[in-house]
Amino acid sequence: MPPRHVFSSADLPEHLSHRARFNLWRDIYASEIAAVEFGISEDSPFDATFEAASIGSVIYAKMSGTINRVARTTQSIRHDKHDSYSLVINLGPTAIAGTYKTRELELAPGGAFLDAAEPQDFTGGANNTWVNLSLPRTLLQSAFARIDDKQGLVIAPDHETLRLMRSYLQMLDAGILPLGSAALDHISTTIVDLVGLVTGAKGDEAELAGMRGLRVARLQAILNQIRSNYRNPALSAPLVGLQLGLSQRYVQDLLRATGIGFSERILELRLQDAKSMLSDPRFNDRRIGDIAFEVGFGDISYFNRSFKRRFGCSPTAAR
Repeated sequence: MPPRHVFSSADLPEHLSHRARFNLWRDIYASEIAAVEFGISEDSPFDATFEAASIGSVIYAKMSGTINRVARTTQSIRHDKHDSYSLVINLGPTAIAGTYKTRELELAPGGAFLDAAEPQDFTGGANNTWVNLSLPRTLLQSAFARIDDKQGLVIAPDHETLRLMRSYLQMLDAGILPLGSAALDHISTTIVDLVGLVTGAKGDEAELAGMRGLRVARLQAILNQIRSNYRNPALSAPLVGLQLGLSQRYVQDLLRATGIGFSERILELRLQDAKSMLSDPRFNDRRIGDIAFEVGFGDISYFNRSFKRRFGCSPTAAR
């Protein structure tokens, strides 16, 4: 994850009352971040954390806690210095509902909508979490000519590209994606492409975004499945495809384009895992065959041959 700015109620003076903590947090937020009206439930102690990070041209922000109302007026929007669109994603356990301009909207858990900085008033449950991906208006307009027609668009939680977006952001949070200035620009481009696709880009715009952002997000999702499940002896390209809603051939083609196919990736991860365990004193009493089975091998002879071919010595010599 790139460097984040964090503003949390946990940093406020502990002696303040529930209401006083909220009032102070709200005032600091309005002064330092944006003019937004917030509401909270009186039934739960006030708790809120705002995190934001710059990723190229994208601002990735997340709000979590007991704030249950967010509203913006024409006046507060006018004072906002950022001319941007935002994809707002509800990551909380309950729906968020309210008005956007004059329309009634509801975001189911996992759902999203495109915010073009218009008057709005939303309420949620006792505990809420949402993501705000802010992108310069001119950037989105140049990439997707009809994006202005999409403001206020609600996207269902099971939309394939939105699912990929949520997964991509989770990998970013977990530090799985590579960083560095070039990598961050690449991540920014991927997010922009996914926003265009999730809001219904068509024609050449969709084709270009699909070639870039969609393929990247799908590839990262495949790699994450492999990294998380390589110890499973039943892991296969068809299984990963089934889990992600992709065909076996598409999974294999994406991996082949990287120069390392599915089987090679699985084998390397298992061998590196076995080598690490064999050289760790904590596993000295573990039999080599047990280690091989634990990391996902089903055949000891194949494991021994593969290990020697990869590391130039037998598993026994590696201890």
